[in-house]
Amino acid sequence: MVATVEICESNTAGETITHNVGNINFGNTDAPNIVVADYPVTAGEYSYIKYIRLHLTALGGSNKIEKIRAWKSAGAYVTGEDIQTNLKTSGYSPASYATPVKTIFSDQTLPTADPVTANLGIAGSLTGALTAVGYSDYWKMQFQTSGSTPPGNVNTKTLTIEYDES
Repeated sequence: MVATVEICESNTAGETITHNVGNINFGNTDAPNIVVADYPVTAGEYSYIKYIRLHLTALGGSNKIEKIRAWKSAGAYVTGEDIQTNLKTSGYSPASYATPVKTIFSDQTLPTADPVTANLGIAGSLTGALTAVGYSDYWKMQFQTSGSTPPGNVNTKTLTIEYDES
């Protein structure tokens, strides 16, 4: 049993979906697969908000995927950095797609350890499951800096996504 799952990013007014993105880099543009050096986020500013979803394209003999968990698994924050997200393990409120903007998005800091229980829902619920081709809820994120963030810093972080498959 091996389901086929890809990471998709949504951008632009009216939502353009890019399937199987190569990276989730934050930047000073609303686009997928950003080269950070071409669209740097200036200290004291925010990136454009990212809208990410998992897309189940084939079950491959599995019955379902469920219990999606996402977190920052590596890469330290430097002074003034933060990644805000809508991911929660309780009080879950799924995000709706909106044209990505640079306006500050405040919810909570992206977890830095495996949350153990689902924090990205399916069909508006953390107990939801994909039993056919379809998408998870939106994972909304924004990279934020302060005036004290060191300039010219490209500080790589690793985001991990896991799910249960049966």
